[in-house]
Amino acid sequence: MEIWINPACSKCSSALSLLDEEGAQYTVRRYLDDPPSPTELHGLLARLGLEPWDIARTGEPVAAELGLTSWPRNSTSRDRWIGALATHPVLIQRPIITADDGTAVVARSQEAIHSALSVPLGTRP
Repeated sequence: MEIWINPACSKCSSALSLLDEEGAQYTVRRYLDDPPSPTELHGLLARLGLEPWDIARTGEPVAAELGLTSWPRNSTSRDRWIGALATHPVLIQRPIITADDGTAVVARSQEAIHSALSVPLGTRP
């Protein structure tokens, strides 16, 4: 399992704490320091079952600079969105967990984190 984090993010800190409490084995990826490539983002989106605009942080200043909110959200513009996320990783929603079973979740809630662990909430010893 790998978790993509921004160390300054409170949701990321909470997710790491919960993973630790559950005794999960994981690797941390500081994706702002180690940005994903467009190919990695394609794979991640397939695992998430989402589109790039679904994981874009449109409230970030760079999103405004790019005019991201006015970009079309369709298959024709998909690669443009992925390129923006790869070039400006601050635009990627966080934290994201890629689980060992091939799934991935945007881990902004305890339920999402537990789904990545494949264990229902509150059932770990």
